[in-house]
Amino acid sequence: MEKPIGKDIIEPYFRKKVRNDSKIHNAHLLVHSDQLGIHLNLAEGTAQSNAIANQPFFIASISKLFTSVLMGILVEKDIASYDDRITQYLDQDLLNRLHVYKGTDYTNEIKIKHLLNNTSGLNDFMEDQPKQDQSMIDQVLNNPSRSWTPVEVIQWAKDNIDSHFPPGKGFHYSDTGYHLLGLIIENMTAMPLHEALRYYIFDPLNMNNTYLHRSEPKEKNKFPVANLYIRNIDVSQHKSLSIVYAGGGIISTAEDLLKFMRSLVNGKIIRSQTINIMRKDSSKFFLGINYGYGLMEIVTVPLVMPAKYNAWGNAGSTGAFMFYHPATDAYIIGTLNHFGYGQKGIRFMLQIMNKLLKSAK
Repeated sequence: MEKPIGKDIIEPYFRKKVRNDSKIHNAHLLVHSDQLGIHLNLAEGTAQSNAIANQPFFIASISKLFTSVLMGILVEKDIASYDDRITQYLDQDLLNRLHVYKGTDYTNEIKIKHLLNNTSGLNDFMEDQPKQDQSMIDQVLNNPSRSWTPVEVIQWAKDNIDSHFPPGKGFHYSDTGYHLLGLIIENMTAMPLHEALRYYIFDPLNMNNTYLHRSEPKEKNKFPVANLYIRNIDVSQHKSLSIVYAGGGIISTAEDLLKFMRSLVNGKIIRSQTINIMRKDSSKFFLGINYGYGLMEIVTVPLVMPAKYNAWGNAGSTGAFMFYHPATDAYIIGTLNHFGYGQKGIRFMLQIMNKLLKSAK
């Protein structure tokens, strides 16, 4: 039987939070804990925007965890190694002057692990400001009918944004790096990325409502994809949203994401040893958050982030979040569906976690 913490505390808190923020047009929240006897799947939004529990939504950079898990599967099958250089798998035209820093070309030194944990030094086409052209976000809004391929996005980034440091010498979040990972996976598997994701992850986990943008799910959801907003403009139908790919292009439901996260926690889709590697080879992302191979880990910071909040998973710039909280055996999954709400999404998730901790006393 579900405990009152769900209906009596978390649900009203979630609905109030959404209603009090004029920029949140629709939001989703799933909280599941066997330990606490909770399974709550909620949606809230305005009359003008879709907000239905179990409807699919863009999971943004949570997609990076899927890409890293898929790479982990290929490593376990001895198809790849984390220490492989990316030059083994990509076309020379794309590699040409891909990573130039202070006049030196470091492209040949980039390894797969550098892309996974954002230590390659490559730019981020999503959030780095270009030298001359309008930003990629402005292009999505100002040229909604333009369709982009992953190669076109990488080439645009090469032409317009500088690299930041030599491979392995720092941390800089890079969607460009995850575009490259997607192309590398296509080379390794001889499949388009959407087919490789389905074959290795979605089908084995019965994630039938999950798919990569510009493809189709195994089973069509009876509900429409939730609207996605940039600067209060719904871009969910923009062709220009094709900029998303291996680092942010997956569309899923909260229930499907629960299947995925539970499979990771229980060592089902990849071995626990592989997850440990993905978690340990990490760098500081923000205060209290480290970034490993496609995943974030909330870590202890004295006086700021107590150990009781330790959790791991991933989050996205749209306010999407998917974390496992060992202290309460809880999975906290959802989205605020507005670009620029990444940190707000994490703070909201931590607030839900705090309520679970209080109920567990």
